[in-house]
Amino acid sequence: MNGPQTLINNPELLRQLSDSELQATLLEGVSRTFALTIPQLPGELYPAVANAYLLCRIVDTIEDEISLSPAQKKYFCSAFIDIVNTGNNAEVFSAELAPLLSEQTIPAEHSLIHLVPRVIAITRSLDAPQIEALACCVETMANGMPVYQALDLHAGLKTLKDMDDYCYYVAGCVGEMLAKLFCHYSPEIAAHREELLKLSVSFGQGLQMTNILKDIWDDAKRGVCWLPQDIFTETGFDLAELTPATDDERFRLGLSRLIAIAHGHLQNALTYTQLLPRHETGIRNFCLWALGMAVLTLKKIKTNLNFNESNQVKISRNSVKATIVATKLTVRSNMLLSLLFNLTSRNLKSPDWHYSPISHTGQ
Repeated sequence: MNGPQTLINNPELLRQLSDSELQATLLEGVSRTFALTIPQLPGELYPAVANAYLLCRIVDTIEDEISLSPAQKKYFCSAFIDIVNTGNNAEVFSAELAPLLSEQTIPAEHSLIHLVPRVIAITRSLDAPQIEALACCVETMANGMPVYQALDLHAGLKTLKDMDDYCYYVAGCVGEMLAKLFCHYSPEIAAHREELLKLSVSFGQGLQMTNILKDIWDDAKRGVCWLPQDIFTETGFDLAELTPATDDERFRLGLSRLIAIAHGHLQNALTYTQLLPRHETGIRNFCLWALGMAVLTLKKIKTNLNFNESNQVKISRNSVKATIVATKLTVRSNMLLSLLFNLTSRNLKSPDWHYSPISHTGQ
C-alpha cells in the first residue's frame, strides 16, 4: 500500500514509467472510480479515454485551487486550451502553475500538474480525430467553468436551465467526447453517431446531477449551492436560507423532484448504452457501472431525504461489487438491462409532478 502512495507523490519516479503505466498510476491517484471503469474499455480506446480524463482533471485542479484568483484561473484555463490544441508550452505552464498549488490540493494532483508535459505528449500521440475530440471537450470545459467562479452561488442557480448549462460544462461535454471516441473506434457505433451524441449530454447530466445532490451539504458548508431556485419556488422554499442545519419539508420535496429529473437523464443513459453493440461488453460495462452507481446513490438520497452529510448517502463497496456483478450478468441483453434498471430505480420518479419552466430572460 505504501509503494503506490510513495510513487504517486513523486513526479521524478513517475516520469520513469511507460505511458500506459503513468496514466494508470495517475488515474488511481486522482479517481478510484475511473481507475476501476476505464480499464474495462477495449485496449484501442484505453489510452485516449485515460488521457482525456487526466486532461479534464487538470482543468478541475485549476478550478478547485483555492490559492488562485478568478483572473489566474481564467489565465491558466486559457493557456491550457492552447496547449492541448497545439502541444506547445506545456513545460512553461507546468513550471508556472505547480508552485502555486496549495496543500489543500491532493498530492496526486500536484504530481499531475508537474507531469503536464508528459500527459500532453501522450495526447499528441493519439489519432487526429481523437485529439480533436479531447481538445473540443477541454475548450468547452475550460471556457465554461470560470463563468461560475464569478457568480454568487450562495442562493443557488436561478433556473433548471442554468443547472443544465453548468452540468454541460462539467460533464455533458465529457459525454460528447466519449461518444466521439467510441464512434472513431467502431464504424458500427458510428452508425448511431447523432443519437449517441444527443443522449451523451443527458448521460453526463444525470451523473453530474447525482454528484450535486450527494454533495449538497458539503457545498453548503463552503457557502455554495448548485441547486435551481425555480424548482424550490414551486415548493415554497428559498435556497438563500439553506444552511447545513436546514430541516424543512419544502426543501425535501424540491429535492425529490430533482431526483426525478436526474432519473430521467439516467433513463437516457440506459438508452445510450443499449445502442452500443451487444458484443462491445467492455464499453457497455464502462457505461453501466457509472449508471448503476448513480442509480444506487439516488436511491440512498431518496430514502434518506433528511441526510446532512454526503457520507450518509455514499454507496458501500458491497453495492459497487453488486453493481459490477449484476451488469456483467446482463450486459449483452437490452431486455434484462431495462428490467434491472426499472426494478432498481422504480421509486425515483415523481409521477404526480412535471417540471414547468418559469419564463425568464436567459443568460
